[in-house]
Amino acid sequence: MPSQPSGGRGARRRRPVSEINVVPYIDVMLVLLVIFMVTAPMLPPGVIDLPSTGRSNTRPEAFVEVLVAANGELKVRSRNQGESLERTVGLADLRDAISSVAGDNLPVVISGDRQVRYEAIIEVMDQLQKMNVGRVGLMVRPTGEPGGAGK
Repeated sequence: MPSQPSGGRGARRRRPVSEINVVPYIDVMLVLLVIFMVTAPMLPPGVIDLPSTGRSNTRPEAFVEVLVAANGELKVRSRNQGESLERTVGLADLRDAISSVAGDNLPVVISGDRQVRYEAIIEVMDQLQKMNVGRVGLMVRPTGEPGGAGK
């Protein structure tokens, strides 16, 4: 009788499986998805702590006003300093214009036209920050004044 391999008749060698069974991973992923879907509505909404500003009833005695027109033109005007100087400048010349008008670190107020793009105001504020201007404000018209938001 011929000798048979161990394991019985026609037994084959087991080969290692070279494929990854992803079904358990999909099950775990679906369970995690259900957990997140159930717990997400229970979480409190994120609260953003915005800075607050006080409403000032009095304007500073002397200040520099930067007017931003709807077409993007900039004007620098000294206010409440005796004679009122006004210069039309470009964004690159803003530094020289403010330093010639505001000799002793005066506050700067930005007045923007209603139709001006928000980006233009931000560019002016960026230039003022690069100039190390410490006090910058935005001028608005109160609702009760003619042409204000209330009318």
